[in-house]
Amino acid sequence: MPLTPRADGLLPGAPAAPTHGHRPADVTRPCRPGLGALRRRTGSSRRRKAAALLASAVSVCLLAASAPAAPLGVGDRLFPYLGNPGYDVASYDLAFTYPGSNSKPLAAVTTIDAWTTTELERVNLDFAHGDVESVTVDGTPASFSSAGEDLVVTPEDPLPAGSWMRITVRHTSDPVSAEDRDGGWVRTADGLAMANQADAAHLVFPCNDHPSDKAMFTIRVTAPNGYTAVANGLPTDVDRSARATTWTYRTQHPMATELAQVSIGRSTVLRRTGPHGLPVRDVVPTKDRAVLEPWLKKTPGQIAWMEGKVGPYPFETYGVLMASADTGFELETQTLSLFEKDLFTEPAYPEWYVDSIMVHELAHQWFGDSVTPATWSDLWLNEGHATWYEALYAEEKSGRTLQARMKAAYGASDRWRAGGGPPAAPKPPQPGQKIGIFRPNVYDGAALVLYALRQEIGTDAFDNLERAWVRDHHDGTATTADFVRLASRISGRDLDGFLHDWLYAEKTPPMPGHPDWKAVAPAQ
Repeated sequence: MPLTPRADGLLPGAPAAPTHGHRPADVTRPCRPGLGALRRRTGSSRRRKAAALLASAVSVCLLAASAPAAPLGVGDRLFPYLGNPGYDVASYDLAFTYPGSNSKPLAAVTTIDAWTTTELERVNLDFAHGDVESVTVDGTPASFSSAGEDLVVTPEDPLPAGSWMRITVRHTSDPVSAEDRDGGWVRTADGLAMANQADAAHLVFPCNDHPSDKAMFTIRVTAPNGYTAVANGLPTDVDRSARATTWTYRTQHPMATELAQVSIGRSTVLRRTGPHGLPVRDVVPTKDRAVLEPWLKKTPGQIAWMEGKVGPYPFETYGVLMASADTGFELETQTLSLFEKDLFTEPAYPEWYVDSIMVHELAHQWFGDSVTPATWSDLWLNEGHATWYEALYAEEKSGRTLQARMKAAYGASDRWRAGGGPPAAPKPPQPGQKIGIFRPNVYDGAALVLYALRQEIGTDAFDNLERAWVRDHHDGTATTADFVRLASRISGRDLDGFLHDWLYAEKTPPMPGHPDWKAVAPAQ
């Protein structure tokens, strides 16, 4: 997810840090950078192991009947109360009914199919911004209460370990943000979109809102005629009636909750074909389709470029959602990346810059979406790689040299580490600021780690590592330790010490091959 513009208005490559959040350090924008049978998923055993390790760090008694309802979490260092131990979600079925106004709550039904991993007398779901009408567990009414940002469900009978459960929640989903909280629904000029990263999917629907628990999604949206709804994955059904239309979409690969996307608006869906017959669909405001087409037609070529670097595109479709909204960022929602429309219509942004931001979000489909961080401390694996390919594309297509950008990043790196923490140990966000972990240290600061690694092991070994990473962890979750182990195996040498300093040290290590590069000390 790229972020915000530079306060100084400089173009990418200058060493100053962005004003905030999810934008690589070089950004110059005024604010950017199903139900059914359980399917065994590639990487699911690895994901369950990661989830179990996280859960083991949580010192809680899993819901003794006599204990009061309490918020739980899987022990993520940055978001301790995100996610819930005791079960593994297989699929979500989300049904939203849009009332025709983006200031009124949507009626919604969320159905969750999951395996229990321990005996549960209560089931905690993350949900914090809607009214709950009823809950059933396996078709039987269940009692429920709130605890912190958890919806705590008490089934009629305890659920044994290793059992299949289906939880259905009838609720509202409020598109108007709370005063002290951002994220979730984004109100656009003509409807809604979603921006759930990092900790905001549970402001939209009940879920296990942590990236370690990926699942399949079916999304149904009913809206008054005249609106168009699009969501992650491929369309499976359109049901039209006299006054409303229901669209159904289904993913073909597991997805983290933070990557869910629903667009509702007076939109046009433009279709084209990508490499190997890949269906590409873009969602744009109908009145702007002509002016946006020159940008949209670039996507197939950008996909082909990324495939040349890291291998086959990992999903069933791709496209961009151009929203008439002021978000301050773009977002890599799975198969349908969210962009502010103004990025493409504001003449102050150079063409090479906009192209590179499109590639940044596209690269996330491999790095972040297909290979998902097991914890939020592993965020650098997403943003560092997306920034790396953003910069590489700018170098190859527009002559904006990678070395110059990395040298500028090196100069600022100590300041970024002081402000936001080392790339693999980012400082926690401030309460209510979901974008608080998206600082320069995990964008250009993390791309700098990749540059140092390429300098250390050579281009051929580095390129092999990149391809192996997305192949070996396809549809799964992965950790920083996984990356270090793979890099050591591919290069044929122990890189633990080398990468530890680059990922966790307070000071930036010397750059291999560039002894003259100097980092500027943080201001005291």
